[in-house]
Amino acid sequence: MTFTQWILFFFIIQLIHFLGTWRLYIKAGRKAWEAAIPVYNAIVLMKIINRPWWWVILLFIPVVNLIMFPVIWVETIRSFGRTSTTDTILVLVTFGLYIYYVNYATDAVYKPDRSLEPGSTAGEWISSILFAVVAATIVHTYILQPFTIPTSSLEKTLLVGDYLFVSKFHYGARTPITPIAFPMVHDTIPVLGVKSYLNKPSIPYFRVPGFEQIERNDIVVFNWPIDTVRKFRDQSGRRYDKPIDKKSNYVKRAVGLPGDSLEIRDGRIYIDNELLQLPERAKPQYSYSGTSKGQGFDPYVLYKMYDITDGFYYDPNTNQFYIQALSEESYQRLKNHPNVASIEREIAPSGGKDQKIFPNNRKKDWNGDNMGPIYIPKEGETIKMNPENFSLYRMVIETYEGLELGIDNKLSVDGNQVLLNGEPLDSYTFKQDYYWMMGDNRHNSEDSRYWGFVPENHVVGKPVFIWLSLDPNASGMSKIRWDRMFTTVGGKGEPVSYFPYFLVILVGLIGYSFFRKKKKKG
Repeated sequence: MTFTQWILFFFIIQLIHFLGTWRLYIKAGRKAWEAAIPVYNAIVLMKIINRPWWWVILLFIPVVNLIMFPVIWVETIRSFGRTSTTDTILVLVTFGLYIYYVNYATDAVYKPDRSLEPGSTAGEWISSILFAVVAATIVHTYILQPFTIPTSSLEKTLLVGDYLFVSKFHYGARTPITPIAFPMVHDTIPVLGVKSYLNKPSIPYFRVPGFEQIERNDIVVFNWPIDTVRKFRDQSGRRYDKPIDKKSNYVKRAVGLPGDSLEIRDGRIYIDNELLQLPERAKPQYSYSGTSKGQGFDPYVLYKMYDITDGFYYDPNTNQFYIQALSEESYQRLKNHPNVASIEREIAPSGGKDQKIFPNNRKKDWNGDNMGPIYIPKEGETIKMNPENFSLYRMVIETYEGLELGIDNKLSVDGNQVLLNGEPLDSYTFKQDYYWMMGDNRHNSEDSRYWGFVPENHVVGKPVFIWLSLDPNASGMSKIRWDRMFTTVGGKGEPVSYFPYFLVILVGLIGYSFFRKKKKKG
């Protein structure tokens, strides 16, 4: 929906509210016109139902308001004596329209002093759960979101089995694009396996101002740009285009920023012809192959000794081995092993064409180890358009700045001329920033090398804290990586666990609470 459509929708809702409640406002000692003034009518309604004014704010928070509207409907009819279970069910199943019946067809009497306490234990539980869900939804949507690391693409920095808290406020929280959605789940309702949201209506993209920008080498959680119809199917087998905020969550390192010229040479990343300097905690890994001298070459011992995180393959018949992911530090140690005859990095040669590599047009002689240079789009910057860069920016112009911003763009080439919607396009000015995201596990990471740029409106947040880490290959208590619990994601030096401090604070709080209760009883 466009901004104009949302304004129209908002005023239609206001009209529906006025027509359904103006007589109730009068019965509560207010004026009929007060039911017609947007926002002010909600403040007045809170006074009528004896609820705090700040509930009005909750009515304007997407997703949270889906929980609050039914609460307001029920509170409204109860303020006018309709307190039976039947009344409650009717107002809920009619989506609030039962209030019209109360407004026009009954002699409802306003109850200004009605009790706000739940009438039963069940009611108290429901009330507590409801507002716990509201609070959790606000935190999940605008402050912190839990996230699990499913793959080894950022191995050494983030491990498979790490459970993170992702900050929404560092880069600015993105308001939900799908306002009608099941709270605190992503694209699918657990167990049921069905969509958790409605595609329409949709809210135009908006991001609350953050207190920092994405910096080079930041680890970022984002929605996978190309995740549209390929990954989601409901039980009937139908396929869906996913809105931005319901695309799959990915986590990678932002190695390229808006305005950069990025190039990969023999597996190394260069920004504006300068070798990318990675932070201390980042440990890029590459694939290696080699030959052993045969005797004493135990791959299982070496697997742990050299901290090999992905596939170690050894053929005792040929004495050849292959390691899918090995850091530079481990490589330097392993090559000096007395039973290693040779070892070298697996690098695709320059000029070797890989059709899986962006821009996926089979025309560029690029591969995962040698590609570019590529200009990363920056908001407000203008580039010349020609048949050579047409494929690099086609998805940007047609999809990321077309469909997802409500613009019907169609890019094509006629001879040496690029056309936009059939008209000659000699240059193009980008409408938002873009990023180049890559994993540290260079030969086992599906990242921007394979699908291109990450638009700014796909950014979810910044991982800040590991609260739990489970080793998928271990069992029992050894499954818990105690040294990773309560560690920060960023920072210099080796991660430090704050878990002991957490335990001390927790024990202190429990002890304080216990003695306080004991003192009251005494």
